[in-house]
Amino acid sequence: MVVKRSKVEKKLAYDAKLCKLLDEYSQILIVAADNVGSNQLQNIRKGLRGDSVVLMGKNTMMKRTIRVHTEKTGNTAFLNLIPLLQGNVGLIFTKGDLKEVSEEVAKYKVGAPARVGLVAPIDVVVPPGNTGLDPSQTSFFQVLNIPTKINKGTVEIITPVELIKKGDKVGSSEAALLAKLGVRPFSYGLVVLSVYDNGSVFSPDVLYLTEDDLIEKFAVGVSMVSSLSLAVSYPTLAAAPHMFINAYKNVLAVAVATDYSFPQAEKVKEFLKDPSKFAVAAAVSAADSGSAPAAAAKEEEKKEEPAEESDDDMGFSLFD
Repeated sequence: MVVKRSKVEKKLAYDAKLCKLLDEYSQILIVAADNVGSNQLQNIRKGLRGDSVVLMGKNTMMKRTIRVHTEKTGNTAFLNLIPLLQGNVGLIFTKGDLKEVSEEVAKYKVGAPARVGLVAPIDVVVPPGNTGLDPSQTSFFQVLNIPTKINKGTVEIITPVELIKKGDKVGSSEAALLAKLGVRPFSYGLVVLSVYDNGSVFSPDVLYLTEDDLIEKFAVGVSMVSSLSLAVSYPTLAAAPHMFINAYKNVLAVAVATDYSFPQAEKVKEFLKDPSKFAVAAAVSAADSGSAPAAAAKEEEKKEEPAEESDDDMGFSLFD
């Protein structure tokens, strides 16, 4: 005989389980569970079994347990979970790689029909082709302004039609038509909303950042720090090279405009006194850059000369 536990006993057991998971796991995925059935949830639990635990429950119970457990342990990092417990959500406690666990959860999606009043998560497009419906069903298509024709005793859709737009509610006519066509346009599963890792909370998009993305974001941050430092004349490592270059330009400008000089400015002053040196320097650089191709051309000519000699009758005369 199975003895049913009272509500109080169930709450105590749930509190104990949640407190135990909070102590054992430092990584938690907060997931949305809208339109997820019990069988689907059971399959997800089986797929994650080993290093992850899925826990569902009422938000009020979870918030209360987290607050009480925070007071007992003194670990205030758990309080970061409370603002995330909004709507139909659950918790996935894991010790594995967060990205791999998130990808594993995304695999368990199940197709679902378009029910009346449901908000469409995606656009639904009816493709052209034969529907297999008899001509008496054309009224559904006429109501939805879908162009059709009768082909071999069945209704055929002529052009693709966007039946439902993302964010719109599914009407009775759209739901009935999709049901007759046997189309299950939507798919549902657990969707990762936020990630909790040792007290830090961040978006799941962070899990999919590559090294190139991180380098790009770091470079943008360094550029912003450098710009701010230069604007307020505050020295930082990012702005130091620019500050030194700007300072050198300023001192060089003073040296050029006055009789003051220093070793790094003497060459610039020489060029300014005798502009012809610019042309000489340009000619030298051009000669240096062109010397390599010229040498290569000479080497090619030397290689071709023996080849021409070798074609002269292989060293024999026609009269020998």
